[in-house]
Order: sequence, then structure tokens, then C-alpha cells
Amino acid sequence: MNDAEAAAELARLAAEIARHDEAYHKRDAPEITDAEYDQLVRRNRELEAEFPHLLRADSPSRRVGAATLEGFAPFRHGVPMLSLDNAFAPEDFSEFCARIRRFLALPDTEPVHFVGEPKIDGLSVNLLYENGRFIRGGTRGDGAVGEEISANLRTLSDLPLRLKPPFPARVEIRGEVFMTREDFASFRAQQEAALAERERRRDAGEKLGPAVAVPVNPRNAAAGSLRQLDPSITAQRPLKLFAYAMGEASEPVAETHHAWLDTLRRWGFSVNPLSSEFNEAEAADFQSRMASARPTLAYEIDGVVYKLDRLDWQARLGFVGRAPRWAIAWKFPAEQAQTTLLRIDIQVGRTGALTPRAVMEPVMVGGVSVTHATLHNEDEIARKDVRPGDRVVLQRAGDVIPQIVAVVDPDRPDRAEKFAFPTLCPACGSHAVRIGDDVVRRCTGGLICPAQTVERLKHFCGRRAMDIEGMGDERLALMHERGWVVSPADLFRLSARRAELEALEGWGETSVTKLLAAVEARRRPALERFIFALGIRRIGEANAKLLARHYGNAALWRERMLEARIIGSEAREELGSIQGIGPSIAEELVDFFAEPKNLAALDDLLAEVTPEDAQVIEGGVFAGKTLVFTGSLTTMTRDEAQARAEQLGAKTSKSVSKKTDFVVVGEDAGSKAARATELGVRVLSEAEWREMAGL
Repeated sequence: MNDAEAAAELARLAAEIARHDEAYHKRDAPEITDAEYDQLVRRNRELEAEFPHLLRADSPSRRVGAATLEGFAPFRHGVPMLSLDNAFAPEDFSEFCARIRRFLALPDTEPVHFVGEPKIDGLSVNLLYENGRFIRGGTRGDGAVGEEISANLRTLSDLPLRLKPPFPARVEIRGEVFMTREDFASFRAQQEAALAERERRRDAGEKLGPAVAVPVNPRNAAAGSLRQLDPSITAQRPLKLFAYAMGEASEPVAETHHAWLDTLRRWGFSVNPLSSEFNEAEAADFQSRMASARPTLAYEIDGVVYKLDRLDWQARLGFVGRAPRWAIAWKFPAEQAQTTLLRIDIQVGRTGALTPRAVMEPVMVGGVSVTHATLHNEDEIARKDVRPGDRVVLQRAGDVIPQIVAVVDPDRPDRAEKFAFPTLCPACGSHAVRIGDDVVRRCTGGLICPAQTVERLKHFCGRRAMDIEGMGDERLALMHERGWVVSPADLFRLSARRAELEALEGWGETSVTKLLAAVEARRRPALERFIFALGIRRIGEANAKLLARHYGNAALWRERMLEARIIGSEAREELGSIQGIGPSIAEELVDFFAEPKNLAALDDLLAEVTPEDAQVIEGGVFAGKTLVFTGSLTTMTRDEAQARAEQLGAKTSKSVSKKTDFVVVGEDAGSKAARATELGVRVLSEAEWREMAGL
């Protein structure tokens, strides 16, 4: 796969994963199975690892959950509730173990123990206890803030309202709320009967009762039950709770994860009895046993979560991006299904790439109705020779999921004609061309193509970017079509069009007021969100955070990026030295600021919004300082040292410059130590660094 192919595939994955995140986390109405979703995420991660210079601004690799729903108060977690990376094979788990050993510099003879816990398909919750009393609880949400559902949680019989002493003054307890298979079957039958009765009354002209939703799987049922605005409805639902993890705690509770589970049991929580402690060599056997037991369990599971047992090692490892370094979800193999391909739609992305998507007859796979699958590009369609009307096999394991693997009967005589990939953009009619050996056909319409403009605006308004509530796809498309919103800055001038907005069919004063209020609420976005929202190629959430943290405020970032256009300038050197910002990413930033139209759009936007300065961790000698680590450290790896420095509020850089505050030297430090001396930068030994850091 070349760069163009990879870029097109990453674009398609970003859009598809974002859509499924919205369906799963916010609407509790997934369109694909968990296994299919996991494979999409896995494919995205593999491509980003192979083509790191193609990291997208809207990359899903740093996403966690979804934004909160209206109707619930926000619930801020003391410690983020992040997602887990996935393993799909023994070699994936082995590499996970190897990464732990490398990060902690563990000798091969050092035993590493894990706790394996069946991964239940439910809804994650966070429970806050103070002085042993349940205070409140919430959903995971976006990992930092969820929805407060305290009243609903109090209805669960598995949730102790008081802990059995002793206990810390304050502690967060994480758990999974779920329905058993038997309870789900009974609840689904009840809902189907209620829906049928409602339909009968409607046909008879009687007054209808409340709307009835029929859940498609246990996870959907559990999530919908916990998100009821009326707790009495939740109380009627057959919900269970398993506790499994700790968040924020005012004092240490245990030294190992398995001891922490014992503490949870002592406090009165239900803990999965299948949770087991073992060494890394025994994990594959535990995985096999859980896979064999899966059909007989009372609840749905889709894999096993493996957590490093030693909590002090967990603390040292910390997190990277959206996931902890010390835990992984080893997923079970998925399955296949057959259905009929109805048609092939062509979607236009914000880069102009034309991406084909299969529309199929709905097929139930793992309790979820699947209607769409990727077809990658026109070469892939030709290679597989898929045509409307074909009976096709859907693969639930492999590179990209959901994906059409093959045609069931390619030799039947009544097949449709071969699919002719369009040479004109379906959105604007411009020529769609392939340049050189690029497998991606792209629209040449550029700024006149509404699909590209609208897609960029969708990204800007998205929940991981500016998060403008209520600014959905249809509304954006409508306002763009009428010429009201052509650039991001136009969104913040919509108040001048209140009368026109209220005149739109189905809108009205109330909905327009809410929308304009949502826009106004985003005039002071976090700097990292602002940078991410601009949609600069390869600037995903993680890189946006790096840039925000390094430059601190929007004005300085803009100034330095303009200076960095000059090759060899100090600003260009500074940009390239930021830990995590490689040369390709730096090049994309420079190219963005070198384009006058981009700069004009940015300045127009900055006239409407004022990004908040990046937060700097207060206190500590390293807060806001730039550190360079060089040479071999003896008490920790360089990766761990950099991670610890960043936890203390420092910036870490790859090279020494006038802006460097400290250079920490290990053995065989080499030229960076000499450069520090030359520039008058303070040099610290490893022992001095540890003492100053309080390690």
C-alpha cells in the first residue's frame, strides 16, 4: 500500500468510526457488532503505525466514548476513564508484555503477573464514595466527563450504599452494568409485546401510550435502562453490576490488582468470580478457557481484559494517548455472515476522495443489524468483482470490518453488469481523477465541492473538536447550501440570521435559541480543541495537545508557525524538536500556514473566538519547563523518564536549543550534553533529576 492508498483508507476509517462512536455511545443504538468495530479500530492503528506521517486531524486513535447527553448533569471523573488497546492473537499479547518489560527495563528473569477478567458487554460506570457512603455516580462519557446518573444507580441491588470499614475517605470505584442473557430475552419479549400493543391501539384510533424501544442486544438494553430520566423505570429493569477497578483514591488501598478485587468483595460489591491471577505464560491458556466457556456464561462477553497485577508498576507505566500501558483487551475471534448486496454508494470525503460503500440487506450478526460495509476503492471492487444483486460474505475478522470478503456465486448467469466507478464527483459534478499510481479517485472541485466543505465543517463542529451541540450534519448541509455557513467563522455570525433560521421548516424560536446558545458557548475553546478543529492534515487530538502544551496560547502558536515557514529558522527547529512531532507532521503544519487562504480563514476565525491558554500543571520545579533526556539512564528507561516529566507539567524535546531549560544526562550522553554546555543550559545528572522531581 502506498501513501495515497493509506491516506484514503485512514480517511474512510476516521469517518466510519466516528459515526459508529456516535451510534454506540450517545444513542445506544449500534449499527455494527463490537467485533466489527474493534477491527475498524485495529486497522486504523495498524495503518497509523505503518504510515505515522499520515496521522489525521480526526484520527480515532485518541477517542474515548462520546459527549454527554442533554438531560443529565455532567459528571467529572477524578481519574480519566480511558479505553483499552486491543489484542487479537497471542503475538499481540506477547508484544504487549514486551512493551511493559521495555518500558520498565525489567530483566527476562523478572516474573510479570496479570489479572484476567472476562470483558462483559455492558455500560461502564464510575461510583464515588466519601467516608464510606455512595455520593454519586456517572457514565464514562468522553473519558473525562460523563453523565451523572446517581438516582438510577441507587436502584441497583448490587450497589452497596455504604462500604464495610475500613475504607479511604474518598474513592472512585469503576464497574460494568449489564443484563444477563436470560433477563435480556425476557425484557426484549416484554418490550416487543408493549410495542405490539401500542401499534394495535394506534390502528384502533385509541390514545397512544409512551414510545416503546426494543433493544437489539444486552448492552443496548443496559445502557438505555441506565439513561432513563425517570429512575422508577430503571428500577424495573433487571440490571446487574460487577465492580472491577479503582479510580481516584485519597489513600492507597492495595498493592496488587487481585488484592483490590478482594477489597471490593469485602466492601460488599459483586466481583466477577472468573477473575484470575496468573503469569504471562499462562494468559493464552486462560484466554482459551474463557473462549470455550463463553457460550455457557450467563452474560455476553467479547474477550478478556488483562491488567498488570502490581499497582506500583501500573502507576509507573501510566497512560499513552487514550489507553493505559498496563492493560489490554484480548478479543475473541469473530464470525462471518451472508447477505445480498443491494447497491454501491459513493461518498465524498473532506479531502475529495471518492470512497465506495456497500449497501446490503440487513443481516443480524451478533445481535446487531448490519447494513453497510466498506469497499475501499475502485481497484478493490474490480478485484473482488462485486456487483449489485450478488450474495456476499461479510468478514468479521481481518483487515477492515465490516468488509465484503467474497461473492458467494460469482459464476451465476444472471449477474448484473460490472460496476462502473464514476469519473464525475457525485456531489458537484467535477471531474474525479486518479493521478499516477494513486488508487484513490479524487474530486477536482476543491473549494466549489459542497461535500468537501461540509465535511470540513462537520469535523470542526464535531464532539472531539469544537463540540457544538445541535449542529448536526443535516443542519450544516442546509446552512451551507443557503450560503450562510461557508467557513468556520460563519458559524459564530449566525445570530445575525436568527429570523431566517426561525423561518426554516421544523425549527422555530426555541430550537434556534438553543443552537445559537450552543455556538456562543464555544467562543472560548480549549487551545488543543481549537487546533484539532482546524482539520490540519496529520494533526490529530494527540498532536494538537502536544502543540497546545508546547506553545501555550493561540497567538504564540500562530506566530511560531509563520516563522517556521523559513527553513533553518529557530522556530522551524523548535517545531521539529517537540517530542512526538516528526518531520512529516511539521511539514504539514508549515504547508497549512504557507497557504494564504488558510491563514485568512484562521484569522477570520480568531476574530470570532478566543482559545483559552493551555493549562500548565501548577507547582513543581519542572512545571512549564522544557527537558531533554540523553544517554542511558540506570533507574528507569528514557520513555518512563519522559512520561514522568510530562506528568509533572514539563515539556520534553528531542533536541537541545536556547529554549531548553534542563538536560538530563545518563551514561554516554554524547553531543547533546556538549550542546547544553555550549548554550549555557543547566545539566542534571539522573540522581539530580530524580531528587528535583521527587521520585
